[in-house]
Amino acid sequence: MAINTLQQKFMHELGDIYDAENQFLKGQAEMLQNATDPALQDMITTHIEQTKGQISNLEQVFAALGEQPKREMCDAAKGLVSEAQKTMREAAGVPEILDCVINGSASKVEHYEISSYRGLITGAELMGQQDIVSLLQQNLEQEESTAMLVEQSAPKLIQKAMSAEGKTSAKGSGAQAVPTY
Repeated sequence: MAINTLQQKFMHELGDIYDAENQFLKGQAEMLQNATDPALQDMITTHIEQTKGQISNLEQVFAALGEQPKREMCDAAKGLVSEAQKTMREAAGVPEILDCVINGSASKVEHYEISSYRGLITGAELMGQQDIVSLLQQNLEQEESTAMLVEQSAPKLIQKAMSAEGKTSAKGSGAQAVPTY
């Protein structure tokens, strides 16, 4: 479909994030199945429930615009999910590394979603669609909160992986083990 108007651009982007959220929901289920760290599992479980609510919010946005929900293939989401699956397979033999991979993949997804929601919110505000801004804002706030949790959990997961490898953080000791992730 050609995109010739701002409304068409907005609907395309709305369909894109709707598709992305649905793809990410399936990807999160796979991440949960592979995660071993209890805190990481809890974070993924919580975000799965949030994602279901975000999909519902997007469906309400479509309805408010008088449209049926329509998924627009999100190639970025497809790539992020594919990359996560590939890297999880490659790290499958070491649970601590696998948890780091899952956490890193989740971070990439969150930042894609944040960028998408920020763009949609700006477009909705400028096009006078105030009725849908709050639904999109709810999704954005959840994504930003999850991104912060993911980023805060990374050092603990990396330290756990380093301990499993027999390495320790050498803060202040002069020698630093640098993890590759």
